[in-house]
Amino acid sequence: MKSREKPFPGQEKNKDSVADPSYRFIRTPDELDGFVGRISQEKILAVDLEADSMFHYQEKVCLLQMAGNGENVVIDPLAVNDLSPLAPVFKNNTICKVFHGSDYDVRSLYRDFSIEINNLFDTQLASMFMGERETSLGAVVCNRFGIQLDKRYQKKDWSQRPLPEGMIEYAASDVYHLIPLARMLMDELEEKGRLDWVKEECDYLSAVRPMENGSDPLFLRFRGAGRLPRRNLAALEGLLQYRRELAAKKDRPLFKVISNTALLKIATEMADSPQAMEAARCLSAKQIRIYGKPLSGIVKKARALAEKDLPIYPRKRRPSVSPKVPERIKVLKAWRDRLAESMGLDPALLFNKALMSAIAVKKPADLQGLRNVDGIRNWQVKAFGKEVLAVLSALP
Repeated sequence: MKSREKPFPGQEKNKDSVADPSYRFIRTPDELDGFVGRISQEKILAVDLEADSMFHYQEKVCLLQMAGNGENVVIDPLAVNDLSPLAPVFKNNTICKVFHGSDYDVRSLYRDFSIEINNLFDTQLASMFMGERETSLGAVVCNRFGIQLDKRYQKKDWSQRPLPEGMIEYAASDVYHLIPLARMLMDELEEKGRLDWVKEECDYLSAVRPMENGSDPLFLRFRGAGRLPRRNLAALEGLLQYRRELAAKKDRPLFKVISNTALLKIATEMADSPQAMEAARCLSAKQIRIYGKPLSGIVKKARALAEKDLPIYPRKRRPSVSPKVPERIKVLKAWRDRLAESMGLDPALLFNKALMSAIAVKKPADLQGLRNVDGIRNWQVKAFGKEVLAVLSALP
C-alpha cells in the first residue's frame, strides 16, 4: 500500500465511530442539541436523507439520518424545523461526512436548511473509481458485506406523520454500513493511487447547488423544446405555466398532474380542441375531460400571437474550430478507451466527451496549458497530463 503523509480525513481507524444497529429518533430541539454535542469532535459521520419529491409540488427533506460516535439517529425536520445546530458540523473540514450518491442530498440540504458541506466522501463515486459496475447502495452493501438491504419503503411518502416504525428503521439502516464501507473504499483507493482523485471529485460534489428558474421561460429546461418552431414553443410555454400553477394548487409533483410527453405532444400537434387532443392521443379520456378546455385555450392563444411576440429558443453560436479537431478527439478517445479498459474503469469517468472536445480545441502544448482547459481536474493533469500531451503531439 502506498504511504501518505496524511490520511484522508475519516480514514483513521476508530471503532467507536461505527454506529449501533439500533437508532434514536430525534424530534425536539433539545434532543438535536444533545446529539450535536456528542458528535462535534468526531472524525467521520455517515449521512443520508429521505424526501417527498414523488408526492408533493414543493419537495422537502422529511428525514435526516446520521451515524457516528457509536450511535445511529434519525432526525425529523418536520418536528425540529431548525437544523441550524447541525450547520457547523457539516461545514467543519476536520469531520468527514460520508454519503452514498450525494448530489441530490447536497442540493436538498442547502435548499431547505442552507447547510454547506465540507470534507465530503461519496461511497457511490468511490465505488465507481474502483471499477464497480453496480453502484447502488443495495448492490454495494450486498457485494461488500453479503447483506441484502430492505428497499420496500424506497418509494413511500416520507412526509406522512406519524411514520410507521418500519419506515424509520428502514431509513436508519441506510447509514449503518456507510462508515465501514467508506473506510474500506478509502484503503482500496489509496492502494491504487486513486484516493486523491475521488477526494477532488467529492470537493466538486460538495459545491453543487439547487437550480433556480427565476424569470426564465420554463421551456429552457424542457427536453425537446429546442426542436420546436416558435409558435409551437409559445404553446409549450403556456402549457408548462398552466401545469405549474395546477401542480402548486393541488400540491402534487408536475409529472403526476400532466406528463412531459403529453405536453410536448399537444404543443407539437398544436391540438387546440379536446377532439384534436383525442385524435392525436395526447391525453387519456379522463385527462381530456378534466383539462381539455383550458389546454385548448392555451394552444388557441399561441396560434393567435403576432409573429413579433413569439418566443425564440436561445442558440449558442458554436465557435469556429480547426478542421483538425475531430481527428484530435478521435485519437484522444482511442487512447482514453484503452486506458480505461486497462484500469477496469468506465471511460467517461476518466475523461468525458465534453472534456476531450475542450482539450482537442485548445490543443495545449504543455501541462500549464492543459491545466487551463475548462473543466479539467488537477488529478487528471497529474495522473495523465503527459500522456495527453504525447497523444496530441504525435498528430501530424
